Amino acid sequence: MPELFDLCGALRRIRRLADMSQRELAEAAGLSASAVAHGEAGTRDLPVTALARAAGLAGLRIALLDGNGDEVPGMDPDAVRDRAGRRFPAHLDTMLSEERASRWEHRPRLQQPTYTFDRRLPWEDAERRARERPDDHLRPQPGDSPGERAAVRKAARRQRDAEHRQRRFLAGELAVPPDPFTCSCPPTCDELDDRSGRPVHTDDCPCRCDVG
Repeated sequence: MPELFDLCGALRRIRRLADMSQRELAEAAGLSASAVAHGEAGTRDLPVTALARAAGLAGLRIALLDGNGDEVPGMDPDAVRDRAGRRFPAHLDTMLSEERASRWEHRPRLQQPTYTFDRRLPWEDAERRARERPDDHLRPQPGDSPGERAAVRKAARRQRDAEHRQRRFLAGELAVPPDPFTCSCPPTCDELDDRSGRPVHTDDCPCRCDVG
């Protein structure tokens, strides 16, 4: 059972350090005198924002502490958001949408988002999950979008292909050195290619490159 917060004692400590009467504290913190009086008497709670304002008058601040008494910061305000600009559910884990590509493979008309989240499974152990999961949601990074990641993979594959052709030329398997080549495959080719064989292309691909 968590220890109850002693609002009465906290308000009295604030007034003691700030050397203020109830009326003076109420006026400086934007509260009514009755709100401060009820708070000290334990007959009414105060909004945490009001308590934080009052604490600031005494040079104090409100903080979250763990079981060891160490301060725990709030979640990162700059963490990833969904396409509507909303924060993801705090109790779930965010990830790049490509890590769960199966969610979009059967819905080709649905634009794949950059980020998604994993739902908590009913049989998961809550305590173990809490211990092993990251403290925060992902932070946006350059190149996170599916299109950008596909472009990076495509460039890496083309580089490997170019090196392969160069090795074949040096081994005498090709009569002429390979020409410089720039791939113009659209990102959809990369999405279709599972890397199990020769490159895969969409029907309207203008490039249709392949290893010679």
